[in-house]
Amino acid sequence: MVPRKMSDRTMTRQVLLFISVLSLSSVHGQVSYSIPEEMAKGSLVGNIAQDLGLDIKRLKSGNARIHVGSSAEYIELNKERGVLLVKERIDREALCGQTTPCALHFQIIMENPIEFYRVTVEITDINDNAPVFQMYDMKFEISESAITGAKFVLERAFDSDIGLNGLQTYSLNPTDNFVLKLQGQADGIKKVEMVLQKPLDREKQEQISLVLTALDGGDPQMSGTVHIHVTVLDVNDNAPVFTQAVYTASVVENSQKGTLLTTVSATDIDHGSNGLVTYSISSSTIGILDLFEIDESNGEVHLINEVDYETAKHYQIDVKAKDQGGLTDSTKLIVDIIDVNDNKPLIDLMSTSKSIPENSPSQTVIAVMSVHDPDSDNNGVVDCVLTENIPFTIKSTSNGFYSLVTDSDLDRERASVYNISVTCSDEGVPSLSSSVTLTLQISDVNDNAPVFERSSYEAYIIENNTPGLSIFTVKARDADWNQNARVSYILDDSSVNGVPVSSYVSVSAESGVIHAVRSFDYEQIKDFQFRVKSQDGGSPPLSSNVTVKLMIQDQNDNAPQVLYPVQTSSSLVAEMVPRSADVGYLVTKVVAVDVDSGQNAWLSYKLQKATDRALFEVGLQNGEIRTIRQVTDKDAVKQRLTVVVEDNGQPSRSATVNVNVAVADSFPEVLSEFTDFTHDKDYNDNLTFYLVLALAVVSFLFITCLVVIISVKIYRWRQSRVLYHSNLPVIPYYPPRYADTLGTGTLQHVYNYEVCRTTDSRKSDCKFVRPCSQNVLIMDPSSTGTMQRMQSEQNILDEPDSPIEQKPPNADWRFTQGQRPGPSGAGGPPEMTMGTGPWPNPPTEAEQLQALMAAANEVSEATATLGPGTMGLSTRYSPQFTLQHVPDYRQNVYIPGSTATLTSNPQQQQQQMLMQQQMAAQQQALQAQPAEASAQPEPPKAAQTPASKKKSTKKEKK
Repeated sequence: MVPRKMSDRTMTRQVLLFISVLSLSSVHGQVSYSIPEEMAKGSLVGNIAQDLGLDIKRLKSGNARIHVGSSAEYIELNKERGVLLVKERIDREALCGQTTPCALHFQIIMENPIEFYRVTVEITDINDNAPVFQMYDMKFEISESAITGAKFVLERAFDSDIGLNGLQTYSLNPTDNFVLKLQGQADGIKKVEMVLQKPLDREKQEQISLVLTALDGGDPQMSGTVHIHVTVLDVNDNAPVFTQAVYTASVVENSQKGTLLTTVSATDIDHGSNGLVTYSISSSTIGILDLFEIDESNGEVHLINEVDYETAKHYQIDVKAKDQGGLTDSTKLIVDIIDVNDNKPLIDLMSTSKSIPENSPSQTVIAVMSVHDPDSDNNGVVDCVLTENIPFTIKSTSNGFYSLVTDSDLDRERASVYNISVTCSDEGVPSLSSSVTLTLQISDVNDNAPVFERSSYEAYIIENNTPGLSIFTVKARDADWNQNARVSYILDDSSVNGVPVSSYVSVSAESGVIHAVRSFDYEQIKDFQFRVKSQDGGSPPLSSNVTVKLMIQDQNDNAPQVLYPVQTSSSLVAEMVPRSADVGYLVTKVVAVDVDSGQNAWLSYKLQKATDRALFEVGLQNGEIRTIRQVTDKDAVKQRLTVVVEDNGQPSRSATVNVNVAVADSFPEVLSEFTDFTHDKDYNDNLTFYLVLALAVVSFLFITCLVVIISVKIYRWRQSRVLYHSNLPVIPYYPPRYADTLGTGTLQHVYNYEVCRTTDSRKSDCKFVRPCSQNVLIMDPSSTGTMQRMQSEQNILDEPDSPIEQKPPNADWRFTQGQRPGPSGAGGPPEMTMGTGPWPNPPTEAEQLQALMAAANEVSEATATLGPGTMGLSTRYSPQFTLQHVPDYRQNVYIPGSTATLTSNPQQQQQQMLMQQQMAAQQQALQAQPAEASAQPEPPKAAQTPASKKKSTKKEKK
């Protein structure tokens, strides 16, 4: 074998450049280069940027790279220079074998946008392989009778190089007996034969050694040798002859081992052992002996290994026939491989996108792939489809290249990730397919506003709640993701009755929990509405609103309030029951209200204590006090009833009212009985304890108490003197929380039951007012005078009146124009109304009389308009009680603040003058007494507390 040698001269590199711009959308061009094999690493292949007309910046920004699929990468891209370089040493023979031309095919891919170019690099052959023989030596047995011109087929050499660098010629040495003959064939392969040119003489030379040299046409030329050993035999003058010069056969790829391909046959006309022919395969193609074998006795050719159509489509087998005398003949067997659809399509993802935004336009490229099927004909025709109904489609951009694009709008909220399965099938029978799955994430865009779980909310909270109490929670959901779905809650700016809603409630920005900022009162506000806005964290943010109605639930936090009878500390209200009253006689009615609502305002009335429980009962629902038996003479004149008014709340609240009842037919009969009525109090059960305690400390407190008592007496005496010389206006008494509010209070009409007395009257005058009935007695327990009943049919308004001058009181006692008694048309200047001007002129007695008559008429008209059961009032205020039950204020009128009495006849005037003289004498006598005297009557008290009542009661008892 001739050793391989490389020439020192520089090898010429030929580059063939060819660019073709394709009409398809993704393939933008094609470039072809030609380089010799065995180039060193880093050798320049070509300037790809210049040849394709690309900017180097585009190569960098597009992240240009070489895609070779599953093949080895021999070429690399230098993005800095825009050139292709040799990455690995290339051996054309190892890469392509005998296939011509030999080329590398790859693509250059760029992104943003996705583009790729086809590149073909042809590898040219250099003379780097010497011809070789498959056999170390060849042995021949030739009969000495072989005639001149006898041919002996020699084994051919094999050269991996092609073209001029491949096997070109042979030489045989020495040439004493044999010469070399080369015979061309149709396939271009030369048949090598050794021809006997000189008869052999076994006696002279039994063994002949020859050297066969194979030469290629490269520069430098390389060669290979094999030794030929010839043994001269005895005479055998006929060689075997094949029946056909060329045999053909076909076999399906992947056939089983031992499959019979064909049978070759050769005949030898010699007889005996010289006519016995044997067969053998003498093919010089590498790998033939590993695939095929021949039966040396019968010439049957069998398959001994699997053949693959994709590896080789046909094989040429050289078959040799040899007789026992050493004479041979040869023939050629051509085996064609029949393709079978045994290869699935090969899917190669060249470029893919892992994520795209949901607002990507249609026809956005997701991936680029190449698909190849090595089978032939229909077995290699491939079609790719998407197996699922998804908003994507696949398009064929060129032969074997596909692009995956979007074909409709995407919505991350409907599908945030797609597993896209691409299936490529060939048209073979049966069809084979391959699949690849791409995972594509859809990135979120803020395209959804938060949505509340309800279109509106209603919430309830019990009044008197603790500030900061959690009421309820509003919840909104955003279909977006991450920051775009982060919802925050905001309280919309609004007002409730002119007050910002933020002073009532607050909302947690993170959780949507609504808290009460203040404690609510059902009696002030029953419900209100506000709006809560939910806003996401996108850019720009999206928001939505919801209306929340908050309803305050009532709580039993108000006790019933008694409107009638009025409880005062300075006077008593007594109901009169005649002794002739029958069973069921209506004594009075307890009127109470509860400002709560619902069952918390349902009131029930119960009789708690009574002087005689067998005489009276109280209506459970209406509060009417009636007699339950006939009144007798044995019944006590003084009757006290304690009525409990209780609501229906949980827990319930109650109020207690004391009703004084006088069982008598006339006022004088019961006047003396009720003088000390207010002192008839129930003693505490622990009175003994307090008495013992008082005795224990009396020695210590005696002197101190004495000084205090004297000081108090002096102080009260001085106060009485001040009050004695003052003329104060009449002060009406209104029950707490139920004064006249212009018809806006609890009842439909306003009724003020007054007990009026003048502070100047001491114990000489008393005014009795009966609001609606004659059986109501209002009196001052401190009064000791008598009451005269005078009647007159004449109208006192017919007589002239003379105004009585009175002193202006303290500024704190001033009344506004609406509060001052007198005719409605008597108005004063504005400064009088505001309390800054001088005290107005006192009303005349006629004006006061006119005001009293108007009040009486109003009471009569009001009672006539009330029906039974109106606002809890009893039937005693129904229309059947008309003005006939109201005392005739025209018969006898007392003017508060004055000692004069208006009358309609002279007798009444004389009696009044006499009474005035007696009262003046009594007043002078009282003034003459010393202030320290214990008999000095105490001045009238504006109000008496329970403690003062108890002290006065103890003192009177003693």
